[in-house]
Amino acid sequence: MDRRQFGLTGLALSAAAAVKPLPPLSPGIKISMQVNENVTNEELLWVQQMGIEYLNVQTGPGKATLDNFLAIKKRVEAAGLKVWNISNNDNRNIEEVTLNLPGRDGKIAWLKQYIRDTGKAGIGYITYAHMANGIWSSKGETTRGGAAARSFHLKDAKGFWNGKTYDQPLSHGRKYSKEELWENYTYFIKQIAPVAEEAGVRIGIHPDDPPVPELGGIPRHIFGTYDGYVKALEIANSPAIGVCLCCGTWMEGGKSTGKDVYEAVRGFAKMGKLWKIHFRNVTGPIPDFVETYIDNGYTDMYKLMRTLVEVDFRGNLIADHVPQMAAGRSNGWSYSMGYIRALHQAAKAELKK
Repeated sequence: MDRRQFGLTGLALSAAAAVKPLPPLSPGIKISMQVNENVTNEELLWVQQMGIEYLNVQTGPGKATLDNFLAIKKRVEAAGLKVWNISNNDNRNIEEVTLNLPGRDGKIAWLKQYIRDTGKAGIGYITYAHMANGIWSSKGETTRGGAAARSFHLKDAKGFWNGKTYDQPLSHGRKYSKEELWENYTYFIKQIAPVAEEAGVRIGIHPDDPPVPELGGIPRHIFGTYDGYVKALEIANSPAIGVCLCCGTWMEGGKSTGKDVYEAVRGFAKMGKLWKIHFRNVTGPIPDFVETYIDNGYTDMYKLMRTLVEVDFRGNLIADHVPQMAAGRSNGWSYSMGYIRALHQAAKAELKK
């Protein structure tokens, strides 16, 4: 254990002693399907037929309300499934928060209510992302068999989020310093963490996608590197703040993240902070990559699944950014979810878990 990990462990223990502990996660990986709130009964049946028990549900603009959360949960449970989390694009990648722009406190107040409503609905987890200028991508790429897929090329990528577009060289009119971003993160997390603790909600923070050291004049040093995560968790000093490890994003960063994806899994798991996994593959690290099928990238996904089983990961795992196969959405997702379940079963069998 390095110095930061040791310090984080001590801080976590002191924080745990000061607040009501969060309910422990039950044993086993919760493999989950992503759907939107308008999921049909036929689609719910399809999820069941794949042997999946959990859903991650995306809500639309203005739909992040307690009444809607309760209605979604009731419908999902009536279909014999469980809700792991309910997301909304407004609850992450908030430029006012990341850059201290006008309206910051109003955005934080909204997010506090979102967390409280999540807890009241009996849902114990949300994902948050701290990107100031969105997810950056290039256009017009395909992967195996001509399937449409997201790509990134540093020379021509642009940022997108929630209807906004961001571009080089300066997405917000000037360069921002690392110190500014740390100050803004600290201001934010010190307000959010106590609300999450009180609500009984874990918050997993997603890596910057892609974790290029700087995009549009804004550093991506906090959630673009392993050391940045460790420092951010130390600052939060809360049992409610942890990691949503998008493995594909981590692979995008390559050596720039400081640890490969297997090391990151082990490190965050050892801290007790690993709560959600986005299980996907890419063709290579920055400056160029394409999101591809699980079995078609540069990372050994069986080794990754085996690592998750070895560390006794008990959180949620989803397929993510699945390439669009011919003949409809369900084909690509069925392929990915079946592959994930097979890897999981094989790893458990090998490790006798």
